[in-house]
Amino acid sequence: MRLKGVKIGMVLTGSHCTMDEVLVAVENLKKEGARITPILSYTVDQVDTRFYKVEDLKARLIELADTQIINSIPDAEPIGPGKLLDLVIVAPATGNTIAKLANGITDTPALMAVKAHLRNQKPVVIGVSTNDGLGTNARNIGLLLNAKNIYFIPFRQDNPREKANSLVAEMSMMAETAISALQGKQIQPVLLGPK
Repeated sequence: MRLKGVKIGMVLTGSHCTMDEVLVAVENLKKEGARITPILSYTVDQVDTRFYKVEDLKARLIELADTQIINSIPDAEPIGPGKLLDLVIVAPATGNTIAKLANGITDTPALMAVKAHLRNQKPVVIGVSTNDGLGTNARNIGLLLNAKNIYFIPFRQDNPREKANSLVAEMSMMAETAISALQGKQIQPVLLGPK
């Protein structure tokens, strides 16, 4: 149990197609002994998709959680002053969330959780999942790769022939990335080859 007692804020944003992989990775964090606080973007909190119903997703998160779900900016803000978490993981991290994070915009519970946590100089792990990672968002990913206390789950192009700009993290590496981030290290290689 390499993460025994580690308090992890698990931030989920609206890359709906990767949610199943993320939930499996969260289960692995629990098996490693982590204590999970789910934090939802507005979209994940409120919008049913073809991949899941919000009610079902929340029920699964409640099973995995050690605290109640955070789904509002006022509820996410105390993470900083209360020093409530050891680590925040944003996965899946949409291009929209990455862009806002890189540019200091805090207009969702997800972004407030990251901002509040970073004020304590503690690690944040990003699990990218965006169709424009090698397009418009490449600049934002580059900024975050060089930002203090920000670490990335290794990622790759998920479908280079049909979606050349699309990037997705290898969510199965979430626990290993978290362990490295808690030691102040970026797991390597961060750029993975084709599956």
